[in-house]
Amino acid sequence: MDANINLAATLKLHAAWLRGEEGGKCADLSEANLSEANLSEANLSKANLSKANLYEANLSEANLSKANLYKANLSEANLSKANLSKANLYAADLSKANLSAADLSKADLYKANLYAADLSEANLSKADLYKANLYAADLSEANLSEANLSEANLYKANLYAADLSEADLSEANLSEANLYAADLSEANLSEANLSKADLSKADLRRRIDCNTNYDGARITYYGKSMVVRFAELDPNGSTDG
Repeated sequence: MDANINLAATLKLHAAWLRGEEGGKCADLSEANLSEANLSEANLSKANLSKANLYEANLSEANLSKANLYKANLSEANLSKANLSKANLYAADLSKANLSAADLSKADLYKANLYAADLSEANLSKADLYKANLYAADLSEANLSEANLSEANLYKANLYAADLSEADLSEANLSEANLYAADLSEANLSEANLSKADLSKADLRRRIDCNTNYDGARITYYGKSMVVRFAELDPNGSTDG
């Protein structure tokens, strides 16, 4: 962390600005070096943290709603239970970050790097994850309802019991993903790659899956577990091939 940054003063002025008080100032920490900084429970709502270095920073339970984190480095940061609703995380690096139980609803995560991130029980409803990298990410029991995951990389991701209802997964890579007991009702799986994915006990009702690759995927079909080989599920849930 940059020793020249007076975080206490910056946060005090920012709090006054949020309250609409005279003399308050919106926190501008763009491109600041805040690596390993302790910002637990800090209120940085609407703050400018674009391109900031927050590597291994402690932001647990922090308020970052509507904050600008464009291209910020949040790799290995602790963001557990943080409020990131409507935050701008466009192209941000969140690799191996702890985002468990965080609120990312309606956040912009376009092209964000979430490699091996912990997003278990996180709220990502209506979040934009277009072309995001979620390779090996833990999304178990996460809420991804109505999220945009089009062209996202979810290779080997853990989506155990995740809510993906009405999510857009068109052209997403879900190869070898764990979707056991996931809710995919009314999800768009058009041209998605689900090869070797575990879809056991997943809810696949009323999904859209034109040209979806299910080869080698494990599904529950009429109460029985089966592996699809060189087949696609038709809209009525039967297999052919």
